[in-house]
Amino acid sequence: MLTGKIRNDIDKLWEKFWTGGITNPLTVIEQISYLMFARMLDMQEDVAERKANRTGKAFDRLFPNTPEGQLLRWKNFRNMSGKELHKHLKQNVYPFFAKLGSAEGEGGEREGLGHISEYMQDADLEIKNESVLASAVEMVNDLPLTQSDVKGDIYEYLLSKLTTAGINGQFRTPRHIIDAMIELIAPQPTDVICDPACGTAGFLARTMEYLNRVHSSEAGIFTDEDGNQHFTGDLLEPYRQHISTQMFWGFDFDTTMLRVSSMNMMLHGVNGANIRYQDSLSKSIKEHYPRQEQNFFDVVLANPPFKGSLDETNTNPDVLGLVKTKKTELLFVAHILRSLKLGGRAAVIVPDGVLFGSSKAHQQLRQELLDNNQLEGIVSLPSGVFKPYAGVSTAILIFTKGGTTERVWFYDLQADGYSLDDKRTELKGEGSNDLPDAIAQWHKYRQMVESNLSGSTINTVFGDKSKKSFVVPAEDIAANKYDLSINRYREVMYQQEQYEDPKMILQRLKGLEQEILADLDELEGML
Repeated sequence: MLTGKIRNDIDKLWEKFWTGGITNPLTVIEQISYLMFARMLDMQEDVAERKANRTGKAFDRLFPNTPEGQLLRWKNFRNMSGKELHKHLKQNVYPFFAKLGSAEGEGGEREGLGHISEYMQDADLEIKNESVLASAVEMVNDLPLTQSDVKGDIYEYLLSKLTTAGINGQFRTPRHIIDAMIELIAPQPTDVICDPACGTAGFLARTMEYLNRVHSSEAGIFTDEDGNQHFTGDLLEPYRQHISTQMFWGFDFDTTMLRVSSMNMMLHGVNGANIRYQDSLSKSIKEHYPRQEQNFFDVVLANPPFKGSLDETNTNPDVLGLVKTKKTELLFVAHILRSLKLGGRAAVIVPDGVLFGSSKAHQQLRQELLDNNQLEGIVSLPSGVFKPYAGVSTAILIFTKGGTTERVWFYDLQADGYSLDDKRTELKGEGSNDLPDAIAQWHKYRQMVESNLSGSTINTVFGDKSKKSFVVPAEDIAANKYDLSINRYREVMYQQEQYEDPKMILQRLKGLEQEILADLDELEGML
């Protein structure tokens, strides 16, 4: 959606950070976020001032109406010299961010700013190079932050430059995989949606983009001069209050990620997203978020960390009641089951070990999914999807809380539109991307289920296990120790090879040998 100029400007700025000594991509994004936040505060103040001038009514100012207070505004400090600007940002502007989130801050709650400011309290200016700082301020000033979908794309482009995995196994989920999972779940504007390990809030931000795309009238769609389509989401107006303050929830215990994800949601037009500091698996969640910990969410979309193990003494005992283990990948699925409302739905990425692990905890969790809930679908992903971060094989689990499972729909996704090496080059052409077919097959299957068609009818369409998309009855899975690996059920069709009669091959070899001997005799005669 971005113009080439904006991409080039961001790339040039990125190079300036790099040459200026800031090489950690997360630090670069964080520093740009602070500047964007400063500019957006000023933009909101401008809007409020213009409204007050039209109506003649007073308004709650974000910035004190004093010479010092007004100097905190972007438009009044952005033209300072490098040295003066550095000192002003570090000593005055960034400390002001912290006050916005405190009880005594003026107007901090306007449009969710008080909440996002919570994570700006330890904001620090790490740009030492005055030239880099001046370039960063200039670029942020030129960004089209008045266009909601464009500013979301700007931040997405920045986040695409995150290329390192965290120590806890977090890594950025590819945007096209997130989009596919959202399409599979099809969130509604009335839903309450959560990512229990939100990172940069990719699932939540992309869900907002999905809602804008699906809920735009013809009049709400326009094309820019570069041929990019923009979706205003004009049909979402009746739900705006819910979307802005109640719909989106994200939990993480990395404050840097909380800052980044809060900014990401703000730039996607959701100022009041509930981005919270919390380890979702910790027992402290029962104290801090007792309502959200159980039977609260309509939708969960997640790619939780699946490396390492947790200290059992600090883990939510109710989650341990579902599955007794230290493995985070199992605990997160159990936690997600608890946090969903009855009838709530989830799409979750898990390592393949969750599908076929033989430990008691693995089997216990799979049995819980099938016997006491509706495990509806499994999309097997190729092992290179998360390169260069990791080469682990993964799958998408799709399930609904409550009920029992009759059958499970499987899809063997062999190509996602990109090469499966470390370069992850985009591919074109037939057979290069199974994702559109997977989504189409899933919706076809769900339509048959929701139309209450008989199991035999569904089996007629999806019973061929040699195809990429097929169903397996729950009783067959239970008979296999609840093994959910696709290779357990996929039938591979071998094509019979036709071989020539060995006697005929032997005769041909003899004939060739005679020809060689004749040629050798001829050569000898020449000598």
